Amino acid sequence: MIPITSTIAIDENEIQEEFIRASGPGGQNVNKVSTAVRLMFDVQHSPSLPDDVRARLIRLAGKRVNADGVLLIEAQRHRTQEQNRADARTRLIELIRQATIPPKTRRKTKPSLAAKQRRIESKKRRASVKSMRRAPTDLS
Repeated sequence: MIPITSTIAIDENEIQEEFIRASGPGGQNVNKVSTAVRLMFDVQHSPSLPDDVRARLIRLAGKRVNADGVLLIEAQRHRTQEQNRADARTRLIELIRQATIPPKTRRKTKPSLAAKQRRIESKKRRASVKSMRRAPTDLS
């Protein structure tokens, strides 16, 4: 079991890992050794996640979740398989922890009467400054 929070833990069997060749620089090593890790976690069908956390996780992950509801995390920052594996798991745990935090509800606000009066007063001042710049009109 991988602990996420005090109430949520993910079973090791829910995570599939695939080792692939890393892209980018690395010399001969990059062509021979599969050090990059592709971690797959089925968010849609995971029994470990509550429904609200599942929905927030799918929204947070964005393009990393495919149409089947599987979250893909690729890790290739490090040179060894173990470091990349730990990095991918850490990123998964952090993403799920972020999803456990419920969003704050938005409260409607409206400007106070004093703020409205200040706004109108500043508009009047600005209008008078601009009207003073105009060329005088001939009254005759």
